Amino acid sequence: MHYALRSTQYATMDDIISLENSHTSGAYPKRPIALVRGQGARVWDADGREYIDCIAGHGVASLGHCHPTVTAAIQEQAELLVTCSETLYNDQRAALLAELAAHVPGDLSRAFLCNSGAEAVEGATKITRLFTGRPGVVATMRGFHGRTLGALSATWNQKYRKPFTPLVPGFSHVPFNDLEAMAAHVTEDTAAVLVEVVQGEGGVRLGDADYFRGLRRLCDERGVLLIVDEIQTGLGRTGCWFAYEHVGITPDVLCLGKAIGGGLPMGAVLWREALGTLPAGVHGSTFGGNPLVCAASRSVLRTLAEEDLPARAARLGQEFMAGLRGIESPLVREVRGRGLMVGVELRRRVTPVLKQLMGRGVLALPAGPTVVRFLPPLVIEEAELQVVLETVRDVLRNGD
Repeated sequence: MHYALRSTQYATMDDIISLENSHTSGAYPKRPIALVRGQGARVWDADGREYIDCIAGHGVASLGHCHPTVTAAIQEQAELLVTCSETLYNDQRAALLAELAAHVPGDLSRAFLCNSGAEAVEGATKITRLFTGRPGVVATMRGFHGRTLGALSATWNQKYRKPFTPLVPGFSHVPFNDLEAMAAHVTEDTAAVLVEVVQGEGGVRLGDADYFRGLRRLCDERGVLLIVDEIQTGLGRTGCWFAYEHVGITPDVLCLGKAIGGGLPMGAVLWREALGTLPAGVHGSTFGGNPLVCAASRSVLRTLAEEDLPARAARLGQEFMAGLRGIESPLVREVRGRGLMVGVELRRRVTPVLKQLMGRGVLALPAGPTVVRFLPPLVIEEAELQVVLETVRDVLRNGD
């Protein structure tokens, strides 16, 4: 027997905001809108106002909202089997693992499936300690890897770290793009180096190809495993399937999250076949690799390939950044990015600009105190991206 879910009685914006404020944790700084519907790159609030969504769940909705392929995969699997732990085999999980390995450049053919990017970082740091027998992890300044205790230890910003010290020992930080500093900190106690190819939360800052090639050589010479965090950049966002393709390296361990689940909670750690498998029972996740999210993830991989969305992101990103660089405004310091991961660094605090954009129907993110970040769905229409550009131009030209 099927039962229809009743619509919520809290239909107005004020009702929803009031109810949520009565019970929410307080951990999130919330914008005063309540989203209730999405389609493609557009979302609607409870009062019917429409927005072009360049937040996309912090990069989660890479295929947009309610993509028909993803929705169909979720609906079909929900009627078959939703949960199945990894102590048992499953058809959707087996297929996803094979398909994911086929899309990842290099021999990263072993994977642990989990529920978020932060969990992927936790898993990556655990397994590199396990594989090497060493305790140390060297990460980079401005890097962001999550807020769980181990991932937070790898995250640099003191705003996130300070309330929770002491953190997990063995983590240290060096300047990004500085190979000499990295070489000075990688010792015989170092298990892994953990880096982003493009620092998202750190201001949309790009790593140099020479730096990453040197980092790859350094890790090889010293027996250290290289972890690349592609939680925000992975699966087409930067114009390639993975950002590390831009800099000509292959990591030993890869962290994925956000876009991989098609909107459902999912993360993954992949590593080189030569490193071997994990001893039974050494790590685990109750919900990781469940059939529902695996079916959604398979639909994401299939759609990215069939529609060649990484190449589309590369083309649209170049056009978008060219337009942004053409804005004549004293507020703009620099435009940088790869693909549809774009940052505009301002000469002022970013919050007023984000509020003005939202008031004009464009949702964007901060990336630090002075950078506006755009993470639109990879399926955004060219006309929609043009509206975003024109809105940004209008806001920045008329800004104080």
